[in-house]
Amino acid sequence: MVEQKKHILIVDDEENARNGLAKLLSREGYEISTAANGHEALNYLRSREVELIITDINMPEMNGITFLRELNRTHPASNVIMVTAYGEVESYIEAMNLGAFEYVNKPVKVEELIKIIAKIFKEK
Repeated sequence: MVEQKKHILIVDDEENARNGLAKLLSREGYEISTAANGHEALNYLRSREVELIITDINMPEMNGITFLRELNRTHPASNVIMVTAYGEVESYIEAMNLGAFEYVNKPVKVEELIKIIAKIFKEK
């Protein structure tokens, strides 16, 4: 029996960051979907399940912390990695208190991210 690919949703308003990360992770064998903001991601999650969400913190309309709060309400078992170009202590503490699995600074170090993802999937 072939193991099904793990499905990851990447949420980032920066198209180049979103698509670049999607390409890298699809090469690692993951099924990848993307969303440009929290609202788009929540709409996507109404019809599909994912094993992991990687989301930027600083986005227009709905920032990553608000998105994480909404995820906790609608999809409380979600694994979430928060990504930011602005490593602020307050947002780190808030994200971790809201249940984020990890908080990663941009530019994302691909090897580090792959290790974090592997750890998340090993624990599932």
